[in-house]
Amino acid sequence: MTELKTLAEQAVSLLQQLISTPSFSREEDKTAALIEKLLQDKGIKTNRKLNNIWVWNKHFDPVKPTILLNSHHDTVKPNPGYTRDPFEAKIEDGKLYGLGSNDAGGCLVSLISVFLYFYNKENLKYNFCLAATAEEEVSGIHGLEFILPELGKLDFAIVGEPTQMQLAVAERGLMVLDCVAHGKAGHAAREEGENAIYKALTDIEWFRNYRFPKESEAFGPVKMSVTIINAGSQHNVVPVTCTFTVDVRVPETYRNEEVLQVIKQHVSCDVTPRSLRLKSSKIDKSHPIVQAGIALGRTTYGSPTTSDQALLDIPSLKIGPGDSARSHMADEFVYVDEIGEGIELYIKMLEQII
Repeated sequence: MTELKTLAEQAVSLLQQLISTPSFSREEDKTAALIEKLLQDKGIKTNRKLNNIWVWNKHFDPVKPTILLNSHHDTVKPNPGYTRDPFEAKIEDGKLYGLGSNDAGGCLVSLISVFLYFYNKENLKYNFCLAATAEEEVSGIHGLEFILPELGKLDFAIVGEPTQMQLAVAERGLMVLDCVAHGKAGHAAREEGENAIYKALTDIEWFRNYRFPKESEAFGPVKMSVTIINAGSQHNVVPVTCTFTVDVRVPETYRNEEVLQVIKQHVSCDVTPRSLRLKSSKIDKSHPIVQAGIALGRTTYGSPTTSDQALLDIPSLKIGPGDSARSHMADEFVYVDEIGEGIELYIKMLEQII
């Protein structure tokens, strides 16, 4: 218990340092340096690529499977509603305030503590790889995805995001589609041309009503929402093009590519995905790490928010201290006790399987 208390105190101290160091997405070099130095001061050999830091446990054995412990150290920019300094890192009434305290600073420092707890231990069934990564908040290409080839073969991952230490066993993928309906220009006063808006309406109606056959236990059907539309140049000209944007949330029952193929088969407009990178993810409820959490009284659920899980092709469990509802809010905070409890629960779950 003394060791866990010390780890929790060190975690809170590190989180205060991280909060006090601005780390907006793509500007995380100073927090990367902080994390790097902390690990090096513990005698751990660190690896760094841009603003991503990763390390392995002392007795790493290439024959054994590896668990990835991952969370991010970038933050969004503070919203205008803040009433306190977002970088002050002040503790009041058991709450540690500051930008990134909840999303995902509490998770990150807790996972760093868990890694330190297991770092020197011998005869484990698994290796550990800890990755503190960048650009999560903007789904950037120079975050976790950028270093995955460096991490070697991974068996499964624990992704630190605020879930109140409940078990997010599935996460929806995301596709943003840019669509263009083509018509033919003409004068609005005469029966000329082919109105691109009317052509777009037919496709928009399809997006509104189509239901994919396979539905998810956690999320239900694929969800498609038309969110932006633009057309026309002046009142008396039949528009030649109509552009619209579709937000597509893909449950674990489909791959993004499958959904895109079905869409293209049913609509007449040109459809261009901005990216296929943000995949849906899942981990089977029978997986040992999930069962370990359930045995400790944790519940499973499907997470509606997107995280770095979307970049992984291995089973991954999203779990961490804090509450997703506090993410990106003004005067963001995490309870100090949540961090100590999170460290203890992470360790108890992992001890059941390693």
